[in-house]
Amino acid sequence: MLDIKDFSIFETQTGFDFKGFLIKIGSYWKWFLLSLLVTFTIAYEVNIRKEKIYGMETLISVKEENNPFFTSNTSLVFNWGGTSDQVQTISTTLQSRSHNELVVDKLQYYIGYLAKGKYNIVDAYGAVPFYVNIDKKKGQIAGNLIGIKFLSENEYEIRIPFESNSVSIVSYSDNSYRKTAVAKGDFVKRYKVGEQVSLPFLNWKLQIKDNPGFYKGNEYFVQFNDFDTTVSAYKGIIVKADDKGGSIITLGMQGTNKARMVEYLNSTVKMLIKRQLDNKNQFATNTIEFIDSTLVSMESQLKATTNELKSFRQGKNILDIQGDGSKFSDKALEFDVKKDEVTRKITYYNSLKAYLKNSVDYSKLPAPTVAGIEDPNIVVNVSKLISLSTQRSEMAYAVKSDKIFRDFDNQMEAIKKVLLENIATAKASLEYDLAMVNSKINQTESSIKQLPEDQQELIKIKRKYDLSDNIYSTFLQKRSEANIVKAANLPDIHFIDPAKDIGGGLIGPKTSVNYVLALFLGLLIPLIFVFGVFFVNNSIQNTEDISKLTQLPLIGVTGLSKEGTNLAVFERPKSALSESFRAIRSSLQFLYKQQQLDGAKTLMITSSVSGEGKTFCALNIATVFALSEKKTVIIGLDLRKPKLFDEFKITNEVGVVNYLIKQNTLDEIINTTQIPYLDVIVSGPIPPNPAEMIMSDAMKELIEELKKKYDYIILDTPPVGLVSDALELAQYCDVTLYIVRQNFTKKEMITLLNNRVKRGELHNTSIILNGFQNKAKYGAGYGYGYGYGYGSTTYSNGYHEEDKPKSFLQTILKKYRKNHMQ
Repeated sequence: MLDIKDFSIFETQTGFDFKGFLIKIGSYWKWFLLSLLVTFTIAYEVNIRKEKIYGMETLISVKEENNPFFTSNTSLVFNWGGTSDQVQTISTTLQSRSHNELVVDKLQYYIGYLAKGKYNIVDAYGAVPFYVNIDKKKGQIAGNLIGIKFLSENEYEIRIPFESNSVSIVSYSDNSYRKTAVAKGDFVKRYKVGEQVSLPFLNWKLQIKDNPGFYKGNEYFVQFNDFDTTVSAYKGIIVKADDKGGSIITLGMQGTNKARMVEYLNSTVKMLIKRQLDNKNQFATNTIEFIDSTLVSMESQLKATTNELKSFRQGKNILDIQGDGSKFSDKALEFDVKKDEVTRKITYYNSLKAYLKNSVDYSKLPAPTVAGIEDPNIVVNVSKLISLSTQRSEMAYAVKSDKIFRDFDNQMEAIKKVLLENIATAKASLEYDLAMVNSKINQTESSIKQLPEDQQELIKIKRKYDLSDNIYSTFLQKRSEANIVKAANLPDIHFIDPAKDIGGGLIGPKTSVNYVLALFLGLLIPLIFVFGVFFVNNSIQNTEDISKLTQLPLIGVTGLSKEGTNLAVFERPKSALSESFRAIRSSLQFLYKQQQLDGAKTLMITSSVSGEGKTFCALNIATVFALSEKKTVIIGLDLRKPKLFDEFKITNEVGVVNYLIKQNTLDEIINTTQIPYLDVIVSGPIPPNPAEMIMSDAMKELIEELKKKYDYIILDTPPVGLVSDALELAQYCDVTLYIVRQNFTKKEMITLLNNRVKRGELHNTSIILNGFQNKAKYGAGYGYGYGYGYGSTTYSNGYHEEDKPKSFLQTILKKYRKNHMQ
C-alpha cells in the first residue's frame, strides 16, 4: 500500500540556482579562453582576406547661369526652375537608371579587369597594363573569367575554362543573350597585341596602354558582366545636399577600386552637365529647327518672285516704279509686312492651341518669339510648360511615385488653361489688327489701280518680292539670334572639387565589427554549452543543494585523496583531508553524546548507489577513531561486491559470511591491520542469499560479540538505493552516515532518502558530502579542512601540511588512480 510519504518528492521543487550557474561558468574558463581564441582567429583570417573599402567624393555647385545675350527678342533660354528645384532634379537624375546607363555605356564598366590578390581575385581597374576594344554588335562570353597571360611584350595567351558544352553570349548593342556551343575543358590560344580576336564567344582587340610598366609573365583576368546588373550597382551613388549651402552637392561612392570610382564620379558629373546644357538649349534648338524648315519654303518662294520680277522687267523694259507708284508701293509693302506679322502670330496661336489640346509632351514647342510674340504671359507660361514636361520625362526612370506625376500633370494642366485663355485674348486683339491692316491695304490697292497697267503689274510683282525678302531676312536674323543664345548658354552645374585619388580614403572593412562578433560568439558558444551542462547535470554540486533538498544534518565535507590509496588519513595524518575526517569524528561523538550511549558505539555507512565513496569514508573514519586509541573494527557487509580486503592487502577467503554460517569463530575472521587499534572483518566468499544472511540471528550475535571487544563498530554496507541490505542493518546501528558525492549523486536520491527517513527505515541519519573539490565548477568552496557540527554551521580550520605542487603529468596520473580507486 502506498504511503503519503512516497509523494514527498513534490515538496522539494527548487528554482534556478543563479549563483551556482555563475560559479559553473567560471569553472570552464579554459573553454571560454579556447572559444575566444578560435573565434578571434577566424575573425582575423576573415578580416585579412576582406578587400579594403574606400570612399571617394566629388563636390559640385548648382548656380543658375543667365544667358548674357538674353533680351526680350531672344527669350529662347530653357530654365530648369529655381536652385532648390535643380538640386532635387540633379539628385534624382544622378540616381536614375537612364542616366547611369549612359555613363556605364560610355565608360564600358561592364568589362571587369581583374588580377590575383594575396587571398582572392581583386578589381584591378586602372592597374592593368592593357584595355580591350570590343565590337558591341558581336557576342562576348558572359560571366566567365578570361585569363590573360603575357608571354612577351607583344604576345599574350587566352585561357578560358569551360565547365559545360555551352556558354552564354552577350551582345552589348542590345544587351541580348544567347547560347553557343563550346568544347568542354580549357580553351587556350595565343594572340598578338592589337590582333583582332574573332571567336564564336569572344570578339575584341587587346591594346597596351601608354606607360604600361613591366607586365611580361604577369597574369590578369577579364570578365564581361551583365549590363543591367552593373548599372544597378552604380545607381547607389551617394548624393547629399549641403545643409549650410543648398546649392552645394556632394557625390560619394564606396568600393574597392579608387581609380574606378574617381573616373565614374567625374564622368557622371560631366554627363549630367552635357544633358543639362542640352536641355537648357532645347528651346533654342526647337526654334532653330522651326526656322530652318520655314526658310526652306521661303527660299523657294523668294527665288520664284525674283525670277518673275526679272522676267517682267526684261519684257516690258521697265526697270523701276516711278512717280506716285513708288509712294504707293512703299505703303503697300509696309502694310504687307504688318499683315504678315499679324498672320504669323495668329498662325502660331492656332498651332499652339492645337498642340495643347492634342499632345501630352510639350518639350518640342518652339519659342513664341519666333513668331514675333513678346507677350510675357505667353512666353513665361510656354517656358514653364516645357520645363515641367522635361522634368517629368527625366523622372520617369527614377521615380515610381504616382503622386509626383499627378502633381506635375496638375501643374501642367493649370498652365494649359491659362495659356488657352491668353491665346483667346491675344487672338481677338490680333484679328482686330488684321482687319485694320486689310482695310488699309484695300485703300492703297484702290490708289494703285489708278496707275497705268504696267506700273500696277510691276508694283504687284515687287510687293511679292519685297515681302518674301523681308520675311526671309527676318527669319535669318532670328536664326542667328537663336544660335548666339545657344552658343552663349552656360551650364548651371560646376565642379568645385573633382574626384581625385590623393591617398587615404580607407573606410573599411569594419574589422572591429568582426572582432566584436568574435567576442560575442566566443562567449556565447561555451555559455550555451555550460548552460546545457548545468541543466542536464542533475547531480549534487555543493552544500546548498543538500540544504535545499533535505532537513537532515550535514556533519562533514570531505575532499578527494591525492594519494594512491584510500587510507588517506593514515598515510598523511596532517593533511587537509585528515582534518576533515577528524571534524566528522567530533560531530559523531556529539551525536553519540546526545543519545547518552555508554560502551560500544555502532556506525553504519551507506549511500544511494555504488561509487559514492562509502568504503573510502568508512576506512578513514575508522582510522581517525583508531588514531585516538579507541579500539575500532570495520566490517565489510557489502556481501555482493566485497572490496574492503584490497585496502589492507589481505584475502577475502574468511569473513562475515563464514561466521554467519557457523563455519568460523569471531576470532578467526578478525584481521589486524598496520594501523594500531584498528581491526577489519572482510565479507568473505560471496553467498547466494546475502539479504537472508544479514537478516539472520547470527548477525545480531556478531554485533553483540563485537560490542564486547571494541569501542567503535563501523559497518561498510551496500548502497541503500540499490539493495535492502543496509535497511536490515539499520536496527543494529546508533548513527547512520549517508554518503553523498559531489557531481555524482543525483538530487532525486536525496528525495528517496527523505522518504526512507520519514518511514522510519533509517534513523539518526546524517549526511557527508564526499569528493568535494575547492573549484568553481563544483560550487562554493570550503576547503578540505572544514567539518560541520550537528545541527549547526560551526566548523574548524585544519592545521595541516601544505601540498607540494606537482607537475602536470603527476597530476594526471594521480587523478587517474583516484577516479579508479574510489
